[in-house]
Amino acid sequence: MSDILSIAYPWIKALHIMSVIAWMAGLFYLPRLFVYHTEQSQPGDSRDVVFQVMEYKLLRYIMRPSMIATWGFGLVLVMTPGIVDWGSVWPYSKLGGVLVMTWFHIWLSQRRKEFAAGKNTRTGRQHRMMNEVPTLAMVVIVLSVVVKF
Repeated sequence: MSDILSIAYPWIKALHIMSVIAWMAGLFYLPRLFVYHTEQSQPGDSRDVVFQVMEYKLLRYIMRPSMIATWGFGLVLVMTPGIVDWGSVWPYSKLGGVLVMTWFHIWLSQRRKEFAAGKNTRTGRQHRMMNEVPTLAMVVIVLSVVVKF
């Protein structure tokens, strides 16, 4: 099994990076949609309906599959012999960053459901501030993997 993982490593790594890019794009874009949704529409108006469709499709058809793929390919990479030095700090700091991104994904999903129910209570400014969460997680993840502290 370890021979197969070693041979497939470059392919798995490439697929992991592609899925991370797709997931991150959604994590950056969905909060921006929430800002516009909050500031440009009222529950039940025509813009509200358009925003809800956009938010649902982004979350359901792009973000969720890419998050699952990111986790799946990442776990395969972790199982590849010689890739992770478990005596270092970086695998644990990367995991912390990925867990923060996953929490943020779930948080965004809950906010989308609030919009769908017409019960959004957050302001555009609050959504803008939350938009910084994936950036901070990304910084931790990239520095962990590249610098390997």
